[in-house]
Amino acid sequence: MIQITPTDTGVHAELARLVHALDNPRPALKAIGELLVEFTKTRFEVSQDPYGNPWAPNADTTLRRMLHSNAKNFTKSKGHLSARGQRVLSYKKPLIGESKSLSTQFAWRLVGNGVEIRPTVIYAAIQQFGGKKADFPHLWGDIPARPFFPDAARGLPPGLSQRIQQVLSDYIAGAKS
Repeated sequence: MIQITPTDTGVHAELARLVHALDNPRPALKAIGELLVEFTKTRFEVSQDPYGNPWAPNADTTLRRMLHSNAKNFTKSKGHLSARGQRVLSYKKPLIGESKSLSTQFAWRLVGNGVEIRPTVIYAAIQQFGGKKADFPHLWGDIPARPFFPDAARGLPPGLSQRIQQVLSDYIAGAKS
């Protein structure tokens, strides 16, 4: 019978560090949470869903209400659209209102061995999924869905999935070094 007994050349310490890292994924999950918030905020900057599809443009009603909220958007003499009004109109993106609350207020938290991201404003769901005036009489009109979170049925967009994989790879590589 042949018996081999390895002597510790640092292997045990490296294995222990790797096992500890895998037993405590919190640092990697925190990095993923921050990544998800950043990715979600970017949806508002580019006016696209997580898969790169453009959001529906603002409705005329929305644009009119926004313009009429400030008298400086119109000329005093004839009531035509002023240069300021034209600028305001050209910069108006879907889902970005005056307070910019929906586009900036997201939170993440650790849930078990996972990460949950959520909006902190109450009206986010109707913007994500859309709504009909018939179901929500207080609306000005129908609201088209403008998703900013990935669809569970479709899964993560490839670019986001790759970024999450990179975070995990970096975390494991850091545990090995």
